[in-house]
Amino acid sequence: MSAPSDLVISAVSSAADMEKALEIRRRVFIEEQSVPKEIERDAEDADAFHAIAFLSGRAVGCGRYVTRGDDVEPGEVKIGRMAVLRELRGTGIGHAIIEFLMRNARERGYRRAILHAQLSAEGFYLKQGYEPSGDAFEEAGIAHRAMRRPL
Repeated sequence: MSAPSDLVISAVSSAADMEKALEIRRRVFIEEQSVPKEIERDAEDADAFHAIAFLSGRAVGCGRYVTRGDDVEPGEVKIGRMAVLRELRGTGIGHAIIEFLMRNARERGYRRAILHAQLSAEGFYLKQGYEPSGDAFEEAGIAHRAMRRPL
């Protein structure tokens, strides 16, 4: 599905844009999915590459990747905190965000992306070319599966 023509995705480059991304995450993860507030934000936010999507000037989605962590190998990025406002899911915005993140990582020389997909979103990531890796596990009280793909 192609994204709306007036969708703009960019790197988060200001405190104001970061606040907008965190508000989207709050609505999606904390309010909708009951992820504990204490774990939704983490220390990785400070070093992550963040993307934000605007539709007609309104912040509607976000995502990030990190380049280090317990499960991130050299040459990999870990994509996470992918969120699109409920009323706009299925419009191509999520696809555009993940493509933006992967393109940026590829341009920086990374070779592979990994992520922890909520099982309810596994089909979305399969459509993006991600392959499951291992059994399902629980994270933040939600069933997930590790997935990966070359960049």
